[in-house]
Amino acid sequence: MATYHIETYGCTSNRGESRQIERRLRDAGHYRVDGPREADVAILNTCTVVEKTERNMLRRAAELEAETADLIVTGCMALAQGEAFADLDVQVLHWEEVPAAVTNGECPTTTPDAEPILDGVVGILPIARGCMSNCSYCITKFATGRVDSPPVAENVEKARALVHAGAKEIRVTGQDTGVYGWDRGERKLPELLERICAIDGDFRVRLGMANPGGVHGIRDELAAVFADNEELYDFVHAPVQSGSDAVLEAMRRQHRVEEFHEIVETFDDRLDHWTLSTDFIVGFPTETEADHRRSMALLEEVRPEKVNITRFSKRPGTDAADMKGLGGTVKKERSREMTDLKMGICREVYGSMVGETHEVLVVEEGTGDSVKCRDSAYRQVIVTQAAERGVEIGDFVEVEVVDSEPMYCFGEPV
Repeated sequence: MATYHIETYGCTSNRGESRQIERRLRDAGHYRVDGPREADVAILNTCTVVEKTERNMLRRAAELEAETADLIVTGCMALAQGEAFADLDVQVLHWEEVPAAVTNGECPTTTPDAEPILDGVVGILPIARGCMSNCSYCITKFATGRVDSPPVAENVEKARALVHAGAKEIRVTGQDTGVYGWDRGERKLPELLERICAIDGDFRVRLGMANPGGVHGIRDELAAVFADNEELYDFVHAPVQSGSDAVLEAMRRQHRVEEFHEIVETFDDRLDHWTLSTDFIVGFPTETEADHRRSMALLEEVRPEKVNITRFSKRPGTDAADMKGLGGTVKKERSREMTDLKMGICREVYGSMVGETHEVLVVEEGTGDSVKCRDSAYRQVIVTQAAERGVEIGDFVEVEVVDSEPMYCFGEPV
C-alpha cells in the first residue's frame, strides 16, 4: 500500500479527474496523507490556461520534487507541454495511468471487507484477497497475505446481485485474479468467468490484473472462455514487469519472458480484436543497460495496446529495499525512453481504429458533455455532445471512430 498527496489546479474537469484518480487509489488500498513530505508519492494535476499559470505549475512541480520521494505530473499542461518538465525528476502521465504508477508494480489491494461495490453502472467485484506471489519489491503481501478464494457460487451470486442492482459493467478484481482457487487446490478462474457471463442481463465483464505466472497454466482454457462469451471484454492485464529473465528472477516473479510470450500467442490465436495490457518496472536495482534493452525489445515485439510504466522506488520492509539502487537519472532516462516507445505504439493502435465501426458501452461521464465508452476490447471511445445525441450512461451504442489520440479515440453514433 502507498500513501499519496494530490494537488489539483484548474477547471471542474480537472477536479473530476482527480476524484477519479483518488477513487481508484482508495479502491486499491492506498490512502491520502496531509502533505507531500509524508507521502510515498505526490500527484500534481496541472492547468495550462495562461502563461502565468504555466509558470506557477513549473514552480509548484519543482517545490514538490524537493519535498517528496516520487512526483507524478498529470493534467492539461503535462499532456500538452510535457517537455516543460524535462529538467525535473518527475513522471509525466495521462490521468488514467496515474493509479497504476502509484502502485510501484505491486498487486492491488481490495477493500478490507472485499465486498462488491456499485459505482454508477460499474460493479466492482473482488473475487478473492491475497496472492500466491512473493515479489521482492511488493509491500502489499504484508497487508493481504496468501490468497483466500470464496467458492465460485458465492462470487456468482455477488455478480448477479450487482447486475440486478443495475450494473452494466462488472469489474472482476483481486490481488491476482489468475490464481483464484489455488488455495483450494483448483484453478477456478475460467469456470467463474463462464458462470458470471451466463447471468441473465445485458452487461459486460472486465477481468482485472492476473499475473503471467497464474495465467500461463490456464491460458488455453481461459482464451476459450473469452472467445466463447461476448459478455467478456477481450482485455487481458498481465504485468510482465521486465523483458529480462535475470531481473524477473531478482524480483522473484513466478514467470519468465517465454511464458509471457506463450500467453500472448495463445490469445492472438483465439481473438481478433483484443487488448493486451501489461506493466514494466523501470530501474529495478539489478537492472543493467542490457536488461533494459531486453525490456525495450519485448515492448517493441509484443506491442501491447496499454502499458503501465513505473520507475522503481523502495518500499520499507521489502527485500528490494536493501538492494543498492540505481541513480535517479538512470531511472528517469530509461523511463522516458520506454514511455516514448509506448506512446508511439498506443498512437498507432488507436489511429488504426479510425474509420471502423464498433459497439460500445457508455460507462461514465467525460469532460463537458462527453461520455466515456468501452468497445469489446475495452478500448476507450469518447462520444461528444452526448445529451444532444441522446447517448446516456448504460447505453450500448454503435459508433464510427472518426478521430484518435494516443490513449483513446472519438466515436460518432451511427
